[in-house]
Amino acid sequence: MSSQPLFDVWNAAAGSPYEPAISKNLQFIVGFLLLSISILLAGFFSLNPSLVNVPAVGIPASLAFGFGAVYMICAVGVYV
Repeated sequence: MSSQPLFDVWNAAAGSPYEPAISKNLQFIVGFLLLSISILLAGFFSLNPSLVNVPAVGIPASLAFGFGAVYMICAVGVYV
């Protein structure tokens, strides 16, 4: 097998570096905002636990916490 096609892809990618959707300067703000939203939603969910609130409040709270935690980890310099 020849590694020439892979080498061509490598050279083509050198001209277009990766740009993240959320810049490094905004990761802390986005992470803090998502974690704050998740705490508020989790508090509201704990005050009104019902099956109706699971998809309306519980799932968005857990998603906000998950993404917020990853953004905060990346913002402080621990890359996952």
